[in-house]
Amino acid sequence: MKAWLHHPLRVTGRILWLGGELALAALTFVCLCAFRPEDALPSARASWMQRTSCRLLRVFGITSRIVGPVPSNGLLVSNHLGYLDVVVLAACTPAVFVAKREVKYWPVFGWFASLAGTIFVDRERPTQVGQFTGDIETVLNRGVLVILFPEGTSSGGQTVLPFKSSLLEPATRQSHPLTAGLIRYELPDGDVVEEVCYWKDMTFVPHLVNLLSKRAILASVHFTQLCEGSRNRKELARQLHAEIMRLKESQAV
Repeated sequence: MKAWLHHPLRVTGRILWLGGELALAALTFVCLCAFRPEDALPSARASWMQRTSCRLLRVFGITSRIVGPVPSNGLLVSNHLGYLDVVVLAACTPAVFVAKREVKYWPVFGWFASLAGTIFVDRERPTQVGQFTGDIETVLNRGVLVILFPEGTSSGGQTVLPFKSSLLEPATRQSHPLTAGLIRYELPDGDVVEEVCYWKDMTFVPHLVNLLSKRAILASVHFTQLCEGSRNRKELARQLHAEIMRLKESQAV
């Protein structure tokens, strides 16, 4: 909690601001989503998520730069650096996310993810993969963008971890657009790997408090649509991974 001692006014102000935005998010959720019919609920939740995320960007002092056509439906596959990825991507376009089951129980973000209609996946139960892919297919068929982080966990961003193919089955049918995305961050007054990325054995609350102490965070998101993906999910995972690595290497140059 050293960040709070170094920037007490900034951190305290942003914590109060964050609490106010979450309270407003709960109120707007009731107005926009609570009484929607089942078939319209994913779209309503995705729109609510986008509105809320745009406000949360200001709380964290995040400025976003977008390169490439922003997807509006189909499946978006992205690298994963931490919980901020969800806020940044959701602010770009209405979407439903796929996340590991543990996220459901995180402070603040778990509640936020549940309201947004996130599809929580228990990777320890491979027998249930069919159910999860069915849930993804249902959302895709309703014309809502689904965002998936196939690395299965977050990283420090030095590379992109190999993709897990189990949840890519809906994409192999080629009935929905398929987009690859790359997220990068810049932190003028700190270390992105240790202070923005949320990985290794980091603890959520201290990481969040430190993040709120930062003056500004720059996020860049690069989108590229795949013209044709493999019908084999393992090959498709390698294809998507190669595309995101290509984006990463081109930005490094």
